[in-house]
Amino acid sequence: MKKRSRVKRFARFVLRGGRRRVGAAGALKKSPRYLLFDFDGTLGDTFLLGFEILNILAAEFGFRPLPREELEFARDLSTSGLMKHLGISRMKLHKISQRGTEEIGKRIDSVQTFAGVPEMVRHLHASGFRLGILTSNSEPNVRAFLKNQNLELFDFIESSSKLLGKGSVLRRLMKERHLKPREILLIGDELRDIEAAQETGVHMVAVTWGYNSRAALEAAVPDYLFETPAQVLEFLADWAPEKTAR
Repeated sequence: MKKRSRVKRFARFVLRGGRRRVGAAGALKKSPRYLLFDFDGTLGDTFLLGFEILNILAAEFGFRPLPREELEFARDLSTSGLMKHLGISRMKLHKISQRGTEEIGKRIDSVQTFAGVPEMVRHLHASGFRLGILTSNSEPNVRAFLKNQNLELFDFIESSSKLLGKGSVLRRLMKERHLKPREILLIGDELRDIEAAQETGVHMVAVTWGYNSRAALEAAVPDYLFETPAQVLEFLADWAPEKTAR
């Protein structure tokens, strides 16, 4: 059965000319059952910390460090594009990701959130939305951050060390939690979040305050694109469960 479903997905991919389905979900039609947040760059401001750790690991794993003057250029790149730019081997990616997570864990108490994000999360929770997190960071790191920020309001944290192929992790999450694509609104800051949503048919909000630039996100055609937490709140105000239940 699993092999057959993989064959069907590959056949659809080929029929689309080898292109991912763009804007698969489109506009919301009903209140999502879950708001599913990315962590790094969406809830936690780990961009500069990640840059510092990346350059520490460059010497350890033998790839090119990223100069500070290339940071804005890097924000326009996908994860695969950044790997190619730095000469990171896919064979080493899992180990590099694990080491990066370890290093972030040592510094998690220094990680802050973004202006307006705590208020956004608390307001969404108070409005009746159920909240989850889908991240390539570790669950202990995320839980420590949430405790530090007084944001322990999430029903679950789904953690995977996979930096590539986030769509497969999202499909697994939906299967394990008996969720349909239309029941989820994914909120993230990276091209790989958009790709995962488009692969699975999940609704997607891209936010510009994290890792990838607005131009890069816009070119990937997310369902929605917002620059501030206040804009996310304004958009979701009409979809609050407490309002749609009336």
